[in-house]
Amino acid sequence: MSIDAEALVDWFTDTARDLPWRRPEATAWHILMSEIMLQQTPVVRVEPIWREWVARWPVPSAMAASSQAEVLRAWGKLGYPRRALRLHECARVLAAEHGDVVPADVDVLLSLPGIGAYTARAVACFAYGQRVPVVDTNVRRVVARAVHGREPGNPSSRDLAETEALLPTPVPRAAKFSAALMELGALVCTARNPDCARCPLPACAWVDAGKPAAEVARKVQRYEGTDRQARGRLLDVLRDASGPVEQVRLDLAWTRDPGQRARALDSLLVDGLIEQTEDGLFALAGEGGGAATGSAPSLR
Repeated sequence: MSIDAEALVDWFTDTARDLPWRRPEATAWHILMSEIMLQQTPVVRVEPIWREWVARWPVPSAMAASSQAEVLRAWGKLGYPRRALRLHECARVLAAEHGDVVPADVDVLLSLPGIGAYTARAVACFAYGQRVPVVDTNVRRVVARAVHGREPGNPSSRDLAETEALLPTPVPRAAKFSAALMELGALVCTARNPDCARCPLPACAWVDAGKPAAEVARKVQRYEGTDRQARGRLLDVLRDASGPVEQVRLDLAWTRDPGQRARALDSLLVDGLIEQTEDGLFALAGEGGGAATGSAPSLR
């Protein structure tokens, strides 16, 4: 079974969300920022931060001129802050080597810091209208259900080829189909409680098969009490500070498990998100004044 491209694109034309990065005035740089932010983060949390970033850093060179710490503070609580550092690094390369313009070629995009297979193709498709497969979790789910009649399994190298085979031949229509496929997975063909009554597709192999359950149960990712939460608390202290802070400030930010706190702090240092100064204080990346690197001292 295939996917009815005409039905899907018509549905998208009539019902697509009016997202700011979809508007004609959005540049490839703006779209790249949105794609980085939207990874594992809902639209409702991304949109206000994205608007602030577009106003503050309308071109890569504007971000490149800012410090790592400024970018990390502006990232706020979007989560996975390494994305912010990689985007800052990407901005520096775009400003220095690409004339402040995000390239359109997928292979060139893949050579940029922090740009993986999904992001490179998303920019080529959504910013430049190219006929390239764009595969995220939503797309994989729709293709697995509608075409193969099952819940999606683990990501595979076959995903790109299978999705590319579904693309309409005309280039502009293929780009719109890719956006529509993603929108369908985000709003209708969701992981939990899919709204099949609202689905525009006239045929779906998964529905025809009786909506079989996934062969492997999905693991629910918790956040409370995890290393991720501990890292976030430590970063909050440094984002709110005007400069390096003493270790005791971090000790008080996560008191439930000193060993976990030490592990979280060490991982932040290794990831380059924070620095330790020569006199033992801690600061956001770029604010340590030629900070020492390495693992954190024991916080036990």
